Amino acid sequence: TYRHVNIAMVNELLQYSNLLGVDLWDAIRCASSKPFGFQAFYPGPGVGGHCIPIDPNYLSHRIKAVLGQPFRFVELAQEINSGMPLYVKERIAEILNEAKKPINGSKILLVGVTYKPNIADERESPVRPLARALIEAGADLSYFDPFVPTWNIDRDHGSSPDDRLLDSVSDVSAAIADVDLVVVLQPHRNIDFATLLPTAKRVLDTRGIFTAENVVRL
Repeated sequence: TYRHVNIAMVNELLQYSNLLGVDLWDAIRCASSKPFGFQAFYPGPGVGGHCIPIDPNYLSHRIKAVLGQPFRFVELAQEINSGMPLYVKERIAEILNEAKKPINGSKILLVGVTYKPNIADERESPVRPLARALIEAGADLSYFDPFVPTWNIDRDHGSSPDDRLLDSVSDVSAAIADVDLVVVLQPHRNIDFATLLPTAKRVLDTRGIFTAENVVRL
């Protein structure tokens, strides 16, 4: 719950920081110079896994069931964090609009679809609702993730005949150079970003890691 609430705070602050023209990652870096009383949390495309997006709701449900009261911090955190994939979609639309391109028909490559880096776990990944929203908006969507060779964008577990399945691109270098926008969602250490990203037309970095002329931070 502590992480859920604090991540929600920086995710909401990110949205206001962009409107105010403030580099939130730099502000966090500066605040991290304080030797006590500060714990850094970072914004991103949403939260995933079982702990952060799921477990706090058990506590919230228990409080409501037994006491009849809302756990307002948890409910607000859930609202903010679950809304981040749609915020990422909005930022994608802004970047493409600057290039006089709509989402509809644009080639978009998602890099890293797991819920955290360097693992194959997709549970509650915020990339899944982002992918669905982009496809429904008409994007020509592809993805690359060395941990996930085939990706079901409609569910975490099991499958249905109507599920939409995607295969990770086989030649990521060619794909990055070809698409209209690369969206970095998980910075897996076995992806050679230093070599690959300079070949991209434009990049949206949702983790605030990269700096280059063709990179826009979330």
